[in-house]
Amino acid sequence: MKPEAAESIDERYVVRDLATLLTHYGTPPPTSLTKEVPYINPHYRTIIEASPFVALATSGDGGLDCTPRGDHPGFVRVVDEHTVMLPDRPGNNRIDSLRNLMEDPRVALLFMVPGMSETLRINGRALISVDPALLESFAIDGKRPRSVLVVTVVSVYFQCAKALVRSKLWDPSTRVERAALPTPGMILADISRGAVDGATFDRDLPARIRAQLY
Repeated sequence: MKPEAAESIDERYVVRDLATLLTHYGTPPPTSLTKEVPYINPHYRTIIEASPFVALATSGDGGLDCTPRGDHPGFVRVVDEHTVMLPDRPGNNRIDSLRNLMEDPRVALLFMVPGMSETLRINGRALISVDPALLESFAIDGKRPRSVLVVTVVSVYFQCAKALVRSKLWDPSTRVERAALPTPGMILADISRGAVDGATFDRDLPARIRAQLY
């Protein structure tokens, strides 16, 4: 099937400077500015400690990266109002996020709590620690994380519910059946032009995930 041609963009309406952008969007409501603070207040701490999922965004010379991180609620440790720690559990060893931190320490964390439509964002600077004692403090079933990200908070901000309300993310009626979407094996088999046996990959994947969770 021949791909459809991309829609042409009318250059007259492309925004290319900040002044034009600000004029187009106007002034933000005062509460959207009040919500942002340079520390973790008690309410924000409660949200972080209830969250089993966070998206980690980084940047570096090689480009941008946004990766999901998840574990039991409270897996992101609030050390104090200016510091959080995030364990790095076993993954695919691409370490895209960690590579970026070697070049640019800036990070953004977006926390989500199932059933809660607001999200919480932390912007900060991170360093990577492999201190054995620190790793041991994050151990689960005797298994340590590979490293721990120590994030110094620059700003904390909670997003209003509109995005999740529009998406109906937590609405069970919008759930997509997994069988309606391609499996990891199908994707890999296609991309590798058959070099990866998709059926075998999918068959072995659940056991591999269980063995490598921690």
